[in-house]
Amino acid sequence: MKYFSLIWAGLYRKPIRSFLTLASIFIAFLLFGLLQSVSRAFESGVDLSGADRLIVAPKYSIVDLIPLSYRNQIRQIEGVENIAHRTWFGGTYKDPANFFPRWPVPAKEFLEIYTEYILPPEQKQAFITIRTGIIAGRSIADKYEWKVGDKIPFIADIWENKDKGPWVFDLVGIYDGKDETVSTDQMFINYDYFDEYRAFEVGAVGTLILKISDPDQSAAIATQVDAMFANSSDETKTSTEQAYNQMFAKQMGDIGFIMTAILSAVFFTILLLTGNTMAQAIRERIPELAILKTIGFTNRSVLLIVIAESVCLSLLGGILGLVMATMMIPGLGASIPFFIGLEMNPVTFATGVCAAIALGIVVGLMPAFRAMRLNIVDALGKHV
Repeated sequence: MKYFSLIWAGLYRKPIRSFLTLASIFIAFLLFGLLQSVSRAFESGVDLSGADRLIVAPKYSIVDLIPLSYRNQIRQIEGVENIAHRTWFGGTYKDPANFFPRWPVPAKEFLEIYTEYILPPEQKQAFITIRTGIIAGRSIADKYEWKVGDKIPFIADIWENKDKGPWVFDLVGIYDGKDETVSTDQMFINYDYFDEYRAFEVGAVGTLILKISDPDQSAAIATQVDAMFANSSDETKTSTEQAYNQMFAKQMGDIGFIMTAILSAVFFTILLLTGNTMAQAIRERIPELAILKTIGFTNRSVLLIVIAESVCLSLLGGILGLVMATMMIPGLGASIPFFIGLEMNPVTFATGVCAAIALGIVVGLMPAFRAMRLNIVDALGKHV
């Protein structure tokens, strides 16, 4: 701490350059915090215990369908309290850029299982009884300025209807989440109307959703379900809802590899940028370092001062970036259904701090060794 004033003076010598370097490190560690948190969410082990919602999906591909009649057999399994289902609808609302998830679901059972979706009682009843009814999340309704009673048209892309025209639904409800972690960027369609009006695959659904009474029995129930349909023409794969959402999102590609590649590129760039900044700073301060040695500073002291400057700059930028990532992650989790409940893991934060210290040491070593080996006479002679 006795050298703090010297370290601060070195950093503040060129405040604009130091600020720009700090901002670069800040962005790098902001990305590190966000991407590592997402990556850990994908790579976390699948634990069937403690999950009270299971997803029964086609075994081989998410684009396959399974017979709705499976629910009659699954109901016989002890511990299954309720069964709903959902199917990807697709479609286009005015413009292909207006993307949000749209799912035909059995209104009554779906709302009984997903109690985190909050609707006024009259809107809930309307969704159950009006065949052309849909409910939309608050964020979607606000974005497109929808209100209850509007007719919402969609152009079919996957599910052609029997008239080969647009689908037109009645907005009967707008739901809110019970808290900020619940996504409100989805739309749900009354399945009865969808199944009756579609042109093909009547009686088939994308996935079944099981509400079970004892979360500790989830693994056993999942095994029973899959064994029930083994060797059939429509085999199933049952998993927790969290595991299924992760699998669904992973269809975009190898998320872990993508995250690692991005972070590697970012940190390599920051390593070069910060290393160049420190080297330039030392070249400009050769006379000052020579004077420090003249008045009694040892080679070791000069080495440590230069490394400390580099570490302080890197550590400050790294911690600020990680703190900002921690603040942003809950919003990211709430806006993307796959990442609901996403949070900054303490291990990720600690790893980021260690990486910031390591970055500071690596970029500071070469300039520090140059400063340590500096010859007083030569240094002062060149700058007289």
